[in-house]
Amino acid sequence: MTDAKAEIRDKALDLGFDAVGFAAADLGDQARDRLADWLAQGRHGDMGWMADTFERRAHPQSLWPKARSVVVLGLEYGPALNPLALLSHSERGNISIYARNRDYHDTVKKRLKALARWMHEHYSEEVKVFVDTAPVMEKPLAQAAGLGWQGKHSNLLSRQHGNWFFLGEVFTTLPLEPDAPEKEHCGSCTACLDACPTGAFPAPYQVDARRCISYLTIEHKGPIPRELRPLMGNRIYGCDDCLAVCPWNKFAQVAREADFLPRVELTAPRLADLAALDDASFRALFSGSPVKRIGVARFLRNVLIAIGNSGAPGLLPTVRARLNHESALVRGAAVWALRRLAAEDTVSQARARCLPDEEDPQVIEEWTA
Repeated sequence: MTDAKAEIRDKALDLGFDAVGFAAADLGDQARDRLADWLAQGRHGDMGWMADTFERRAHPQSLWPKARSVVVLGLEYGPALNPLALLSHSERGNISIYARNRDYHDTVKKRLKALARWMHEHYSEEVKVFVDTAPVMEKPLAQAAGLGWQGKHSNLLSRQHGNWFFLGEVFTTLPLEPDAPEKEHCGSCTACLDACPTGAFPAPYQVDARRCISYLTIEHKGPIPRELRPLMGNRIYGCDDCLAVCPWNKFAQVAREADFLPRVELTAPRLADLAALDDASFRALFSGSPVKRIGVARFLRNVLIAIGNSGAPGLLPTVRARLNHESALVRGAAVWALRRLAAEDTVSQARARCLPDEEDPQVIEEWTA
């Protein structure tokens, strides 16, 4: 089906995708075994859905038995400016590059559906589309399709696109010859491992989500472990450090898709402004953004930790205003930030004004630590 592959590739590029590859709807045992080992070590943290969907995730045909081929697509979102530059501005919140505008799931899925619709009409074969909300092992599939390889930071890398690109897939009943899988090209480089603020990489090609700032600020629902909070700096949603330092990014292109260009208000937001958000203003600010899905309480938790790391006593009034927030998660983070920024006598005065009751263990723990 060489002609079909060429036609599909041309159509995908016409639709705005930046990379196209083809893989069989079968990953073999290696990817399954690596996933099983990762889960067995508990490195998925709170993400119970990773274990719950293990069988469907490990074998593409378990997700859709009719599938014979997978078209893997990439869409670049490379930043125009240094994504690490904001980390030195401690009174500003740093949001991961991918989340500074529209939710990429919507943008990628729209294009996937357009390609799938065209394939169905052109070849009379069945199709299904997936982005990373479905139990699909996207990175192993992308490597099998020749789009890149999983680097030492476990993210997908490409010699043509660096590591700033989103993935999506079209599963199909159409038989297509797989492309040659990509080989690993990291060599002796350890830049990504060395850059991690929290030491989330136990070894090359392995990540422990429980220490990863992206996981902690997005997926983790409870208080962030106390020993990791000072290491988070002003990262309030996600972390780009391991991606940003990769030498292969010299080949990356700046995003062309308007949905991936940063909104001004999310590029360098003031922590004081973010800490003042209530549920309605949070939803308004992050309308259409992936940030909205974590909810205002988790977001304020992240912001207050960043304030605690800011070294800016001028933010103390902002912190005090959150000591009586309705969420214990927020109150606990406010107590921690207060203890980081205030003198001990000020902490004692605040404690007298906001003494947690016996049914508020999260806040009691912060006061007594």
